[in-house]
Amino acid sequence: MVREIGDRIIVQFGDHITVESNDRPRMTRGAKEVYYEDLPRGRTRETIVRENGNQIVTVRDRYGNVIRRSRITADGREFVMVYVDDQYYRDNNWRDPGLDLPPIRLTIPVNEYILDAADVDDPQRYYTFLDQPPVERIQRLYSLDEVKRSARLRDIVRRVDLDTLTFETGSADIPEGELGKLKGLAEAMEKLLGENPAETFLIEGHTDAVGSDEANLALSDRRAESVASALTNSFAIPPENLVTQGYGEQYLKVKTEEAARENRRVGIRRITPLVAPVASAN
Repeated sequence: MVREIGDRIIVQFGDHITVESNDRPRMTRGAKEVYYEDLPRGRTRETIVRENGNQIVTVRDRYGNVIRRSRITADGREFVMVYVDDQYYRDNNWRDPGLDLPPIRLTIPVNEYILDAADVDDPQRYYTFLDQPPVERIQRLYSLDEVKRSARLRDIVRRVDLDTLTFETGSADIPEGELGKLKGLAEAMEKLLGENPAETFLIEGHTDAVGSDEANLALSDRRAESVASALTNSFAIPPENLVTQGYGEQYLKVKTEEAARENRRVGIRRITPLVAPVASAN
């Protein structure tokens, strides 16, 4: 651990620095019941019971890494959203799995790989875009932490740059008047979830280059969480289908050290094929 910034922890793995946060408050908000069980080999199982009878069951290894997450509906159906063989976490030493992959080679136009929300004139385009397959064959299932930490893994799936929703300097708040900019994206997510309730979306937070690297990591993570909370609270997207991660100033949209609104943004990827067994098989 490098330092704590509010409720965020800055962690270093070798030369890789990342921010970690607790998604339990967002996941458990409004739950009817939450309980925990100890499992063999230091694992824990968290069960969140919703008012509608659905249960969100998350199994973590001894280090807190999510190795399985399922939604069990009131009628007993199970949808596995996340599954990874915990052999990759036996000693908790981080190694980027993207190092085992060759450089990515795009065979499609860039605008079919990265969608700028500013270019969307028909909200249906969000659905059409997110419904597309990964741009290369997936080698194995990955954990949420592997996907969140590895740029090479994230590059396998397409990205929506929500550049119509930007933030004030130093702020993670979304003004109420800006919430409408999430509507088209939320409708696309809702349609995809109607077809596959196990979909998982990664919300990436970003900052401009003003401020320290560590402070920007924490700020960007709060921005990602703000968007996830807005999608749940205003558009009823289940929180268990949303994961968040901040990247600070690492991936500037506009290459400048100055304060640039275009860099204070979020991105969205449908990472289901990377983390869910059925989607990966398909």
